[in-house]
Amino acid sequence: MTHPLHRVTAFTIVAPYTLRVEFEDHTHQIIDFQPIIAGNLYGPLRDLNVFNQVQIDREVHTLVWPNGADFDPATLHDWPTQQEALIQRVSTWQQMPV
Repeated sequence: MTHPLHRVTAFTIVAPYTLRVEFEDHTHQIIDFQPIIAGNLYGPLRDLNVFNQVQIDREVHTLVWPNGADFDPATLHDWPTQQEALIQRVSTWQQMPV
């Protein structure tokens, strides 16, 4: 099975926890990350000051945060079809022991 390669080329913060993410194929997604900000890796992004430190990693072409949180650019590109599965996983992240 092949995994499509996508690259994040730009982003704009459009609301708290919400980004407009642009891709190399000239498409974009408006992504509200709030429903999936949980667990050890993504939980620190609940601090809006941390969330707003998002950057593009120019080597792997995806969004990254100072604490090491990131997302596969293909997941971001296909957010409408990936979002429900990620929200379902959040419940398991919240149940994991620290």
